[in-house]
Amino acid sequence: MKQVKRREVIRTGTTVEQMVRAIADMIVTGAILPGEKLDEISLASRFEVSRTPVREALRELGAMGLVGREPNRSAIVTNVTGSYLHSMFEAMAELEGICARLSAERMTVDERRALELEHRGSMRLVHAGAEEEYSAHNTEFHTRLYRGAHNDHVLEMVMQTRARLAPFRRAQFRLPGRLAKSYQEHDVIVTAIVRADGQAAGQAAYAHVEIVSDASAVFATPGE
Repeated sequence: MKQVKRREVIRTGTTVEQMVRAIADMIVTGAILPGEKLDEISLASRFEVSRTPVREALRELGAMGLVGREPNRSAIVTNVTGSYLHSMFEAMAELEGICARLSAERMTVDERRALELEHRGSMRLVHAGAEEEYSAHNTEFHTRLYRGAHNDHVLEMVMQTRARLAPFRRAQFRLPGRLAKSYQEHDVIVTAIVRADGQAAGQAAYAHVEIVSDASAVFATPGE
C-alpha cells in the first residue's frame, strides 16, 4: 500500500461508524500495514470508548474485507490485492452503469433537478480543495444515482458493493487533481441524465468507475 500523509482522525466520543472509517482509512493509506494486529484494548483506549463498540467496528471491517479474525485471536489487517480490488470495481462499474441508465429513463423532473443542482454546487468544494467535504458530496451524489433507478434490488446490490469499496473511493481524493477530474466525470453523467439519454448515462457512469478503479489501485497491496 502506498504511504500517504497521516491525518488525525480519532476524536473523543467516536461512534462505531467513525471508528470504522478511521481504521479503514488508516489501513487503506498504509498507516496500518497488512499483518498488523488490531488489539481491542489498545483501540478502546485510543478511541476513548469501551471494548463493545470496538468489537462492532472490527466486525464491520471484517465484512468489508479489510480485517481477518480467527476464534480467540486478535483481529489482523488483511491484504487487499490489486486483482481483488479490480474485481470489486469491475462489478461496481456494471452496477453503476445500470443505475445511471435507469435513472436517465426513470428519474422524475424534481429528481433530475436536485441531482444537477447538487452537482453544480460541488464545484465550490473542488475550488477549495475540500477533500473531506467533496467525499461526502460524492457519496450523496452516487446515492441519488442509485435511488433514481427506482429498482430496489439493484439498489441493495450496489449499496452493498459500495460499502466494501468505500475506503478506497475516499482515498482517491487524496491524489493530486482527483477532485477536478471527478467533477468532470460527474458532469458527463448528469448531462446525459438530464437529457434522458440512458445509453450515454450508462456508458459515462461505467467509465467513471473504471477511472476511480485505476486511481484507487495505488492503495492496494501488490500481488495476486
